[in-house]
Amino acid sequence: MRKKFNPYTFPPWLKNIRNVTAQFIIPFSIFQGIRTLLLPTTFDVLFLTILIALAVAFHYEWI
Repeated sequence: MRKKFNPYTFPPWLKNIRNVTAQFIIPFSIFQGIRTLLLPTTFDVLFLTILIALAVAFHYEWI
């Protein structure tokens, strides 16, 4: 049986890490997008995709 996901039961240090990550994900995504436009490699494109997915997940509070 799967447990319900409740972000309010997280320990304080994990909430702090989540909040800091949510603040920095957009600037990192913008930097990576500019870098990908200038020098596109496979790693850059995959990393940008992961960053955008994380930004969307934080925005919709899936994480």
